[in-house]
Amino acid sequence: MAVSTPWSTLPPELGDAVRPSLPDVVDEVIDTIPSEVPSYARPLEGRFGEGVRMGVEVALGRFLDLPGTDSPALAEEDRAVYLALGRGELLQGRSLEALLAAYRVGARVAFRRFADLAGHLDPALLMPLAESVFAYIDELSAVSAEGYATEQSRRAGESDRRRGELLSLLLSGSADAPSVTAAAASAGWTVPEEVVAVVVEEELAGGLRTRLGPDALVAAYGGEVVALVPAPARAVAREALRAALVGWRAGVGPARPWAGAPASLRLAQQAAALLARGVVVGEPVFADEHLGALVVHRDAELLASLTAARLAPLDQLRDSSRERFAETLLAWLQHRGERQHVAAALHVHPQTVGYRLGRLREMFGPVLDDPQGRFELELALRGRTPG
Repeated sequence: MAVSTPWSTLPPELGDAVRPSLPDVVDEVIDTIPSEVPSYARPLEGRFGEGVRMGVEVALGRFLDLPGTDSPALAEEDRAVYLALGRGELLQGRSLEALLAAYRVGARVAFRRFADLAGHLDPALLMPLAESVFAYIDELSAVSAEGYATEQSRRAGESDRRRGELLSLLLSGSADAPSVTAAAASAGWTVPEEVVAVVVEEELAGGLRTRLGPDALVAAYGGEVVALVPAPARAVAREALRAALVGWRAGVGPARPWAGAPASLRLAQQAAALLARGVVVGEPVFADEHLGALVVHRDAELLASLTAARLAPLDQLRDSSRERFAETLLAWLQHRGERQHVAAALHVHPQTVGYRLGRLREMFGPVLDDPQGRFELELALRGRTPG
């Protein structure tokens, strides 16, 4: 089923009647645009002027082919002209609104001139002519907006690619200063003296860029999304970073010079892993706030061996009792044997603590009086997963 167009109601002879005056109309449009659109106030000469004139000539010439037809506003070759005009606006540093304003000026001038000429044929043509002219300009505007958006997308994609390459370079651990400087310039990113790495799950990439802002270098890396951000120099900046990442299950590495970005990332990943396992709480997790936990859990196999060796005496207890005695032993080690403090920490009576400590001495024996033994017991207890 054919789609009706506004110009289908215009008489076919309208285009032929107006066409002889087309060069004058083109000149008037080109003379009027600079006075009404500030972005086009410079002389319309050189390649810029040629582009404007071609756009006006193609637009008006194509319009005069349309009366009495259901043809689309633009043929495919004409679309290419207006896609290019839209891209050109971005490349020239102008807003799309400047081009659309120029189209509106051109439509007004062209309608006035065409109406004068068409009025000699039939005054009843004025309303359908007005509708046709402005519907036609809307089509031109839409195609140029598409060209503008395509160029924006291409630029964004190119920028993302370069920033991703820069992030990979910084995280490679083998980048030299000249290479980083050149890649940063290409990516439009200023390399801070110190950075911190942030790691989140891969599906959060787009949101992370928004949360962290333009100072962050964000890209997919090794199945995760990694950001390098300037190291917070003050407490308020650190808290702003924390607030931006609340609820994101993010790991945040410690501040390092840019050459130490891989180390910051490793610790960020380890912090995120501890969060995922429930060893630490809070989102995000700053690695430098959990260094002890990171050290204890750095080697899971070694920790398991230590736990099995040092906590073997607890295996003689039932599951329900084993956890209570483990908590009591850890509290006793943390509070240096102060029974009242241990009782307060466990919310039990001091006599209960005394009973449990007696049982613990029976099970562990002299190791409780050995500094090295107590140190290893505390490591094992801090590293165990409650059963």
